[in-house]
Amino acid sequence: MQLPPLDALTAELSGLIAIPSLSADPAHGDDVDRAAAWVRDAVVRAGGEAGVVTMAGRPLVVGEVRASRGAERAPTVLAYGHFDVQPPDPLELWESPPFELVERDGWLYARGVADDKGQLYMLLKAVELLAAAGELPVNVRVVCDGEEEVGGHTVVDWLDRDQRLADAAVVFDSSYVERGVPAFNVAVRGVCYLHVTVRTGTRDLHSGLYGGAALNAMHALVRTLDGVLPRDDGRLPEPLREGVSPPTAEEVAGWERLPSGASELAAAGARPSDPRGAEEFYLRTWAEPSLDVNGILGGSPVLQKTVIPVEAQANLSIRLVGDQDPDVIVAAAERLLRESAPAGAEVDVEVWTASPPGLVPVDAPAVQLALDAFEHVLGVRPLLVRTGGAIPLVSALAARGVPTVLTGFALNDSNIHSPNERLPTEHLTLGLEAACELFRRLGRLR
Repeated sequence: MQLPPLDALTAELSGLIAIPSLSADPAHGDDVDRAAAWVRDAVVRAGGEAGVVTMAGRPLVVGEVRASRGAERAPTVLAYGHFDVQPPDPLELWESPPFELVERDGWLYARGVADDKGQLYMLLKAVELLAAAGELPVNVRVVCDGEEEVGGHTVVDWLDRDQRLADAAVVFDSSYVERGVPAFNVAVRGVCYLHVTVRTGTRDLHSGLYGGAALNAMHALVRTLDGVLPRDDGRLPEPLREGVSPPTAEEVAGWERLPSGASELAAAGARPSDPRGAEEFYLRTWAEPSLDVNGILGGSPVLQKTVIPVEAQANLSIRLVGDQDPDVIVAAAERLLRESAPAGAEVDVEVWTASPPGLVPVDAPAVQLALDAFEHVLGVRPLLVRTGGAIPLVSALAARGVPTVLTGFALNDSNIHSPNERLPTEHLTLGLEAACELFRRLGRLR
């Protein structure tokens, strides 16, 4: 089977790129719907059936392309991607129109070309080409949403209602470690977001009249937070580490080929949190839970105002890993906060959001077949890495025992979410070729 020439691929992709499907802007609701229709039609062009389902006011494309032969016995693969994009602002920093696909100096430029329209297109086109050639060995179920960029949850809600299991899932929405070094993400962190309020009386007080005798809410908050903050070794208190799963030897070996933690921190303009923060960079950001105070509110941090604050607030995010249960960790965090609070302080903890982590077993047949497929096409075996971010769909699939191949063809300098978003030109055809080989190999699952 021969791939179409690059100009034919870019011409087709341009149609999807041209739709300003900004999920964050209600004024572009119709454009998000148009992008959903484009994806639906792409599934139909591949010989499948598809429709657009509206969930929570957002479009979700659900469809399927059946295997070329023996569909009843063929493995089933779930393919996911999102067709919404980030706003292109600030427009003046773009060197070409954001919704016009332009090739320049070995790069394809446009909003969504890397995140995620261009990568979703690779999967959809691979299915179409294999089906047209009568070589599609798997049933491909397609589910794509238009709210990933605003943290939507409908695809997970759909999965919860869906009674059909897949043998594997494929998501192209990630990047290489660096040029020439592809990667598979085999774990995502979950997240618990807490809002903590500490009260120490009925009203703010004059610090000259009551200072040293009255309980200060800001002081109480600091002492309260100390109960959950990392210890001297960089680890969280043990109750917040329940369910941690150590990385495999194969993963750790791959991490040793990555840029040093010191260089990663320096590139981000950051400083190590403790003496071993840089040395343990990948372990801590991928395989260990973490807790960060994201904001504190109280008192008068700007104007000169000599008061003893009666109320102080903080937002906390706890990143979860391995087999950690959000409910268990939230309960442990609340207990530690209350135990650490000084006498007389009233502590209120609100849970604003919580989602579990997801861990894909690296020895799963689907993962190993996918690694073989990429190595065959790219000439190098992808590294097994984890991501510190939360991807609820991957977590939901992991909970149902469906291994996910989470990978992609963007680069660290693809300017994702920034002006002049770009994808290496050769990666469009390379990704398409890898997707074709991936579906072929996954046909061996049964």
